[in-house]
Amino acid sequence: MAIYYGFKTDFNEYERQALREALGDMRGGVVVKLFLSDRCDFCKQTRQMLETIRDESPEVNGARLVDLRIYEEEIDTEEIRRYNVNRFPTIILLEGAIKYYGIPAGEEIRAFVETLIRISQGDSGLSSETIDGIKKIPGDVVIETIVTPSCPYCPYAALMANMFAFEAYRAGARNVTSIVVEAYENMDIAQKYAVSSVPAVAINGRVEFIGVPYEDQLLEVLMKRARPRQRSGEKLRDIIRDIIKEMDEEKTEKQGSR
Repeated sequence: MAIYYGFKTDFNEYERQALREALGDMRGGVVVKLFLSDRCDFCKQTRQMLETIRDESPEVNGARLVDLRIYEEEIDTEEIRRYNVNRFPTIILLEGAIKYYGIPAGEEIRAFVETLIRISQGDSGLSSETIDGIKKIPGDVVIETIVTPSCPYCPYAALMANMFAFEAYRAGARNVTSIVVEAYENMDIAQKYAVSSVPAVAINGRVEFIGVPYEDQLLEVLMKRARPRQRSGEKLRDIIRDIIKEMDEEKTEKQGSR
């Protein structure tokens, strides 16, 4: 039995049946990209979990609706560079609009599975007012949702952020990125934001919510914190890279001061 911080990361037959029934609501295929490394503590468990989700997803014309694609750090260097992956495991959906840093274990598997289902259905579940508002966000935003496996409220915050990113992606703007950060595996991010309670939601590098925000509250902050593109041709991935670079620099400084 695979265990992660007291939570199982494999499934018994009863749990697989429940997973099969939930994924039965999928309507279209969803590509899930998983990035692994030999230096990663929980990559094996993450792979096992996602392979189970893939295997229990509906099969249409001989193919599973969860299309799991696995990349190794030392082998798939081009894909690693393409998505600027420097944490393992990393899970990517919608070509990077949604990312997971760390295994979606414990309570978080609910939000992850529901994210797959809603993407496959083309229905975020957000209100029409929120969807219209997302289309008007005046710049780029990165939503980081810091979670832990035992938090019962974290899945709601993660799912909401994921659906904001999904709606921006579907509208063609692709200016919203949702990153779900598992705190135990990414302590430097949790420490950067001085997280003492989860879920914590940071917008463009600044904590804005402790707990689950309402849709209109999250939208209002995204409108205020959206970062306009200052340079011609600037990409959302450049903004993400800048934020990650800042975190890595702070991590290096802290290690050097010890």
